[in-house]
Amino acid sequence: MRAEPLEALPLSQLRERQSAKWRTYPDDVLPLFVAETDFALAPAITEALMRAVALGDTGYTPEDSGIRSAYAGFAERRFGWSPDPARMRTTADVISGVVEILRRVTVPGDRVVVTPPVYPPFFECVPEAGAVAERVPLRRGPNGWSLDLEGIEAALAGGARAVLLCNPHNPTGTVHSRERLVALAELADRYGATVVSDEIHAPLTHAEAEFTPFLAASAVSARVGYAVVSASKAFNLAGLKCAIMVTADDATTAVVRALPEEVEWRTGLFGALAGVAAFSPESDAWLDSLLVSIDRNRRLLEDLLRDHLPEAVYRVPEAGYLAWVDLSALGWGPNPAKRILRDARVALHYGPAFGAEGTGHVRINLGCAPEVLTEAIERIGALVAHRSN
Repeated sequence: MRAEPLEALPLSQLRERQSAKWRTYPDDVLPLFVAETDFALAPAITEALMRAVALGDTGYTPEDSGIRSAYAGFAERRFGWSPDPARMRTTADVISGVVEILRRVTVPGDRVVVTPPVYPPFFECVPEAGAVAERVPLRRGPNGWSLDLEGIEAALAGGARAVLLCNPHNPTGTVHSRERLVALAELADRYGATVVSDEIHAPLTHAEAEFTPFLAASAVSARVGYAVVSASKAFNLAGLKCAIMVTADDATTAVVRALPEEVEWRTGLFGALAGVAAFSPESDAWLDSLLVSIDRNRRLLEDLLRDHLPEAVYRVPEAGYLAWVDLSALGWGPNPAKRILRDARVALHYGPAFGAEGTGHVRINLGCAPEVLTEAIERIGALVAHRSN
């Protein structure tokens, strides 16, 4: 039986939140920029956090918080993959995990492949690890975006030591196929490189696509790869600080086990408690309902753009609640979100922040009520209507 959609909280209640989405702009702005969602937490998460508060359970995170086993069970149920909890360690968040791994698989000055348009912190975490980002943009074809394997091979042949993969990809919502992941792993193996896969959006893969964990793509990918995962994106837990570094080979496991204890101490106790609840079977129905809500909005956006911004170019994302929209044809400059914020009072994520390939683009957060999304696009469309009058 198909799940029923979640209903977003009313704007009056959302504006009481203290998070970045609701404190960055004045109340006359509709915020559809940062990746936070507008729904109540999954009941199991609320119960776990309320119990912790009632107990004053606000101390240090234990070595075995249960999050590793919880994730293994979740991966088995949702992806048909059985990672070994003994090959995992936790840290504060996905980018922290990426940085720590890159520090161990590269030396200062090494080049790391990134595939723009891509999550803006990728451009910052590579130099934080002491390396240099080498851009190999995604290819865009009639069936969507894909990894430029020829470009990645050229970078690896030229000395790049690692690939920082976004799987599924933010902002395009691309779910990389198993075949391309296998090919990427073989390239990394051939050139003695490493793949670090950010898989934070994996739980948000939509029904028409099939997510493949990088470490599960092949025996080679298990050998050359690391994954960093978290419940934070799907379950709106970013402020609670918990991510998991996952390995599948003795050599990579040894690298993660050798990380300083302080890396794991950065895990937030509330993040671990919430993550255990999120990854438990009790939260599966909530996640299914969230996916129905996002599916409704990603289709609604298609209709709204057709009616109000027909010059926009949009491909329905295969994963996540973030929509990548090309507004170049409107002639609003390289960063149309600035004009939209100023004149329509709608906050979208700046396209150029995702790399030069984001020029003329915006990223729209679909994790909201359909009425909010509708009002946002109508406001933007009114700018076009005004221009034509």
